[in-house]
Amino acid sequence: MTEAHPKKSARKTGMQISPWVILGSTAILIVVVIVLAIQKANREQRHMSEILSAKGAVLIRAVEAGTRTGMMGMSWGGAQIQRLLEETGRLPDVRYMAVVDPDGKAVAHSDPEMIGKPFDQGRKLLHLGSDLQENWELVDLGEEGRVFEVHRPFRPMLAGRGPGSTRMYGMMRRHGTVPPQNDDWFSASDQKQLLIVAGLDVEPFEAAIREDLNTTLVLSVVLVLLGFAGFVSLFWMYSYRATKRSLQDASAFADKVVASLPVGLIATDQQGRITFFNAAAERITGLKREETGGQPADMLLPSTLCGLKELLDSGQTIAEQEMECRFISGRTVPVSVSAARIVNELDAYVGQILILRDLGEVRRLQDEVRRQEKLAALGGLAAGVAHEIRNPLSSIKGLATFFSGQFEAGSEGREAAEVMVQEVDRLNRVITELLSFARPSDIKRRRIDIAPIVTRAVGLIQQDAANQRVQVELKMDDGLCPVLIDPDRMAQCLLNLLINAIEAMVDGGQLTVRCERVDPGEVRVAISDTGQGMAPDEMAKIFDPYYTTKSQGTGLGLAIVHKIVEAHGARLNVESAPGRGTTFLLHLPCADEDRTAQGGRRDE
Repeated sequence: MTEAHPKKSARKTGMQISPWVILGSTAILIVVVIVLAIQKANREQRHMSEILSAKGAVLIRAVEAGTRTGMMGMSWGGAQIQRLLEETGRLPDVRYMAVVDPDGKAVAHSDPEMIGKPFDQGRKLLHLGSDLQENWELVDLGEEGRVFEVHRPFRPMLAGRGPGSTRMYGMMRRHGTVPPQNDDWFSASDQKQLLIVAGLDVEPFEAAIREDLNTTLVLSVVLVLLGFAGFVSLFWMYSYRATKRSLQDASAFADKVVASLPVGLIATDQQGRITFFNAAAERITGLKREETGGQPADMLLPSTLCGLKELLDSGQTIAEQEMECRFISGRTVPVSVSAARIVNELDAYVGQILILRDLGEVRRLQDEVRRQEKLAALGGLAAGVAHEIRNPLSSIKGLATFFSGQFEAGSEGREAAEVMVQEVDRLNRVITELLSFARPSDIKRRRIDIAPIVTRAVGLIQQDAANQRVQVELKMDDGLCPVLIDPDRMAQCLLNLLINAIEAMVDGGQLTVRCERVDPGEVRVAISDTGQGMAPDEMAKIFDPYYTTKSQGTGLGLAIVHKIVEAHGARLNVESAPGRGTTFLLHLPCADEDRTAQGGRRDE
């Protein structure tokens, strides 16, 4: 059972999130964000390439279409294409338009100054794919920035026209609508592989991409921070729950420990209001926990905390100070008091704590020990005295009987002799009781039902009760457990208690005998009378030898009863008050099935 708690605690601890988990999760989140950002950048780059490539292709085909249109209506040559390139070069986002021969020279250029010069410092353009397919590349011009070039073979007459266009071009030359072969570069273009190039400005696209990348970067940073904050919050939440659960467990453990303490524990706050009141404090003070919460301690506890308030206010600590406190419930309880002020780490006063230990049981045990010591000494003395007195008593009784026979009946001498015999008998009876008290109890216990013994004892005192005008009522509960007793000695004990109760009601009254089961392991026999009752000082002495309030009593009856009860391991309590009668409560433990009586036998 005890090993289950550490395992359970370990399982709870395992539910917490480790900081390494948070760091790993954040790293994974960062990697995911970076990958997504790169993919987005590549996607934007590809999108820009597609747009510019399509735009460059449109410009190239527009120039070729313009060339074909011009050739259909007038004499057309390189000068006209040069003007067309210059006009096209003025369009927005167009850096240049050029026609380049196989040697890498610009035969036509939107910038006339570039005609005849090597195109882009002699860079040789290579066209891959079919003549009708545009190629593109991103060219770095140094200080002038980067340019998106789209190029393909220049086919002003053959672009998408097939063999019919060639025949039409020949007819135009025969009719003189096309310049001669050596008129300019265009006249010999069918002999050469020319490329038309469109250079487009990428700065607007790159600026948009940079802005988009900045936005993506900001959003990524925000996402990473939010993710990290989420993981940290999750970690804090689990840590808070674990700490709260641990605090609740510790608080429940502390509350259980404090509530189960056998001493009364009372705590107050700065204003002197009660904040804690355990079960032991309830038993000692007679107050209910529900009634004390939040109430001023001065109203419920004894005035000035049993006289200790001044010492506590001065900062002193009280340890195990014995006193008698009278609580608001009317109970006066002997207690041992310990008290102290409660201060926090900043040495600020936060309340007081009061520890009460009930000394009633301790004092009862102390009285019991003293009584047993006194009875032991008295028993030893009584045994010696009884032995020494009994022999002379026999001689005195014999002589008194002899002298009684020497006088005539009714004479004064004979009456005196008879009185001597009676007194010797009374003295012998006292000595017999004294020996019974001093002799060690010879208890032969066995497992037996208590109901027949109680019923028989009540039947034996019925006549005496009737003579004293006492009504007897017997109440017997069902389901009484068997007890382990000596039937004869317990019957003697019950008879003494019943006779004592009848004699306490000199003017008649009510004698009630109740046998009940008050606890799963205990039977209680209650004998109540309606006599005059006893004061507290009388109750403290009733079990002392030779203490009696009766004119004819010896004072040994209840002492012998108490001795018999103790020998059985039982308890005998007395409840009485002047004018309210007296109740003797005999508590007998139930017998276990496997228990064997010491010095006796098992009842089969």
